[in-house]
Amino acid sequence: MKRFLRRVLLVVLVFWLVVTGASLGYNVFTDDRATPPPGLQFVQAADINTRYQVWGTTGPPVVLVHGSAESVGTWSRVIPLLAATHRVYAYDITGYGYSERKGPYSVEHLAAQLLGFLDAMHLGGVGQPRPILVGHSLGAGIAAEATLEAPSRIAGLMFLDGDGLPFPGGDSVLRHLIVPPYRTTLIRLFLNTDSLIRKLYDDSCSPGCPPLENVDEWTRPFRQPGAERAIWEMLSSGDVPAVQPDRLARLHDVPVPKAVVFGSLDTQGGSATETAARVGAPAPTFIEGANHLTLISDPAAVATAVEALSKRAVGPS
Repeated sequence: MKRFLRRVLLVVLVFWLVVTGASLGYNVFTDDRATPPPGLQFVQAADINTRYQVWGTTGPPVVLVHGSAESVGTWSRVIPLLAATHRVYAYDITGYGYSERKGPYSVEHLAAQLLGFLDAMHLGGVGQPRPILVGHSLGAGIAAEATLEAPSRIAGLMFLDGDGLPFPGGDSVLRHLIVPPYRTTLIRLFLNTDSLIRKLYDDSCSPGCPPLENVDEWTRPFRQPGAERAIWEMLSSGDVPAVQPDRLARLHDVPVPKAVVFGSLDTQGGSATETAARVGAPAPTFIEGANHLTLISDPAAVATAVEALSKRAVGPS
């Protein structure tokens, strides 16, 4: 038995050395950072250097808050439709896109970035126009928290494919089970597997989305300095950017017009009907045949829903 145990330990040790050596070698070989695209605009939003863009010249302001693993570019199909009648603002949430990575990645910190962005854009203050907030997926929780903290600054709030609640399952054990250098290897293997990225895109976006031609548009932000550490902090932390149910329910009594818009096939964003009842919104709008990425698959329907909320909030544009 002792001889058998020694052999088992030897096999385990050799396996660990091989896997660790392979991981370290892979990390060295793939340690190349991507440069940001040229011409990006940044502004200080609270304590975060924030990438943003603005479109349109007139009309009620609309601020777009993207979801997990997204960025300003994810709104590219919706923006031209909204910009015809609205001043449209979009920014990269810290931890994603090209904004500065700066934790903690809690809903309070991300809502502070959003409210700081409103300050920087001169929105929602005394004598300033109040914006419609459109939060997609994870962004719905950020927009909801910002509205709860400063309801007088917000003209309207839309939950797009997101209920604003924490993901089920509680705290993650990933931080305890996977340590360096393996976490770096896993992240890079994922980012370097185009077929997996395309499958996740198709699963979230089909059937109405265009094919994902350029995977680099989605993965390039995660090759920026500090991105891998931010990814791991977000994956391994139980403090996810979402609003607890009791707090979210306080929106029911906040006198801000609200809308809930979901793809009819969406199984990732929670329950649209329960969300509408919880926050005091009218019956939800379902985009028929759409999945979780309605902003890509059905931009016209999303723009129409935003316009309808804008008319309820501030009148015809």
